[in-house]
Amino acid sequence: MMTQTDRLHFLISYMQQEKNIEQSVPDSFNERFEVFRGLANERPAVKISREFLDVQDAFLSEYNAGNVTEFESLKPVKKQLYIWQGDITALRIEAIVNAANTEMLGCLIPNHNCIDNIIHTKAGAELRLECAELIKKQGRKEAVGRAKITSAYNLPADYVIHTVGPVVQGERVSQMKQDLLAKCYKSCLELAGQNEIKAIVFCSISTGVFGYPKEKAAETAVNTVQEYLEETGSEIRVVFNVFSKEDLKIYEDLLT
Repeated sequence: MMTQTDRLHFLISYMQQEKNIEQSVPDSFNERFEVFRGLANERPAVKISREFLDVQDAFLSEYNAGNVTEFESLKPVKKQLYIWQGDITALRIEAIVNAANTEMLGCLIPNHNCIDNIIHTKAGAELRLECAELIKKQGRKEAVGRAKITSAYNLPADYVIHTVGPVVQGERVSQMKQDLLAKCYKSCLELAGQNEIKAIVFCSISTGVFGYPKEKAAETAVNTVQEYLEETGSEIRVVFNVFSKEDLKIYEDLLT
């Protein structure tokens, strides 16, 4: 039976052969994982063998199981509303929200530390393939403020809901950008409702490389979600996912 380190060796070697790269595979697990991640990030959305997927799925399912938090263990801060500090890919919940780009193919920058990169890395190659099929069928790039749903594959979630947020330059946020960010949250909630999803976790859409000021983004996120729940009577439970203590305080000030 293959060990996790053996699986990484196979996956790296496979992707290196695809690119005609002749390079030795590092010995340590951590170094191998970084090489695997970088190659997976760069790999285009083209079909891949069942053998690769079987080894990849075995690796990722075991890798992702190491630090899972159960949604049901969280305590709400208000009716139906939760704040959770942690890795969104480690939460066992029905749906996680990904801050996607307009190509909808995941981040192609090797080992980049954005949420789009991390979600695609830990879900596996089939997520990019499904996203590519959605865009091909649509016939155009994804518009800002809309949402698409896919399987979550090797993540502990059931689904990934992808939305493209607005890009902001500087601290000034126009009304149009505020409206587009609000549309992201509403589109995700509407799509979750259509798919009978009862619990969803949002990342902080647009606050990374897209430059949306964190406090203003959080205000829009909280206000939009609360308005949606009030207007629709939806019983969906909503988690606001944060990473830093700064982000945690922003949401706590808004909700507690």
